Amino acid sequence: MINLYWKNATEKVVGPEHGLTSEDLAGVAPSVEAAHAALMDQVRHGQPGYTALPDHPSYPSQVKQLAARFRENTTDLVVLGIGGSALGAIAIQNALHPATYNLISDKKRGGPRLFVLDNVDPALIADTFKCLRRRLETTLFNVISKSGETAETAAQFMIVREMLRERLGDKFASRIVATTDAEKGTLHEIARQDGYATLPVPGDVGGRFSVLSPVGLFPAAMTGVDIDAMLAGAVAMKQRLANPKWRENPACVLAAVKVLMFNRKGKPLHVMMPYSNRLYMLADWYRQIWAESLGKRLSVDGQREVFTGPTPIKALGTTDQHSQVQLYREGPNDKLVVFLEVDKHPADVRIPDSFADVDGMAYLAKSKLSKLLAAEKSATEYALAVSKRPSVTLRFNGITPQSIGEFFYLYEFVTSLAGEMLGINTYDQPAVELGKQATFALMGRKGYEEQAKEMKPILREDKNYLA
Repeated sequence: MINLYWKNATEKVVGPEHGLTSEDLAGVAPSVEAAHAALMDQVRHGQPGYTALPDHPSYPSQVKQLAARFRENTTDLVVLGIGGSALGAIAIQNALHPATYNLISDKKRGGPRLFVLDNVDPALIADTFKCLRRRLETTLFNVISKSGETAETAAQFMIVREMLRERLGDKFASRIVATTDAEKGTLHEIARQDGYATLPVPGDVGGRFSVLSPVGLFPAAMTGVDIDAMLAGAVAMKQRLANPKWRENPACVLAAVKVLMFNRKGKPLHVMMPYSNRLYMLADWYRQIWAESLGKRLSVDGQREVFTGPTPIKALGTTDQHSQVQLYREGPNDKLVVFLEVDKHPADVRIPDSFADVDGMAYLAKSKLSKLLAAEKSATEYALAVSKRPSVTLRFNGITPQSIGEFFYLYEFVTSLAGEMLGINTYDQPAVELGKQATFALMGRKGYEEQAKEMKPILREDKNYLA
């Protein structure tokens, strides 16, 4: 189970200027209660779409059936996707498998190696395909795109399709799974014509909220993750978050803390700092869902410019104690830190009693690394508090499929609540579209000629500004 501890974000610890006061909490209560009531009313009608995923009646069985079909004849799984089509798979893999997963032998690993190509960096693509060239007949490519027209994923897919056709001939389609719109779209049509196995991208779920759909579940199931347990964790969290008593509801409290810190306490930067390498990629997933959902120019009715949204940042304990905490303690007091803490790690190591006569090292002897890591987290928490820097902690009892499912649903719900409280549309991303259109124009896509002309004055290089 995940619990939220938030005392260090209050005036009791960091003072009334930077911490939440009883007046702040009383003032935010109507807003968070109204946001929760509005969201729960939507949930009763099956919206937002992500809220129906933990207990979806058919997605898990579809995923497991397809995974069972491919696991025995697949040594390598390559996910082609970007943003929400990739970050969830990466976070699950990083959390629930050892860091050395891809280095374990095929016989002992228990599932295919996983490569997630979430960029079009040519060296990344070339290096990965070079690594897989001798195993192409047993490599499965999972292309994930609702429409199929996202430039990065489309380019990757075109390369893969041709590579497979050259090697496998008419059998190339047997090594592609398309996760896409179930009824329409470019990739849907290509999959139907070529004969790929397919999985659905829910039509009412945006990419950044799709991790508990086949988008995230299929790569997880292929590598042996217990997706039923992960979904059960999400269901348990969904039930907890139905509680209307907001001070007992971790999503309501976390949303209230975050919005108050942003609106009232001058904290526009929200850092997620896991004290576990296994949880580090959860911070990457968080950055997208938080930034793309809450960074908005217009109010929800489209009538006012609000330019709102806390900026998400990721850090890693203890690594970033030695790079970022200096800034966090003595730089501008403009940050809220969200620690991720683990009670029981998947593995532990004891420090030997090697230097009993060396004062600077003897204190570490016979301790476990888990104890040292916990002490480092508490020490950072204390140091921030002394400097009047607020923080909260999400405590994981362990890193399990259940707790990862809990985390995903919790933060999706917190994001929705924060959007309600900020008065914006949480689910659109209009600012992303211009970049997509500009890419189409620069790559010569038909219909974007005027866009290309508009771009020329800005993109034309002026050597007067070349240093």
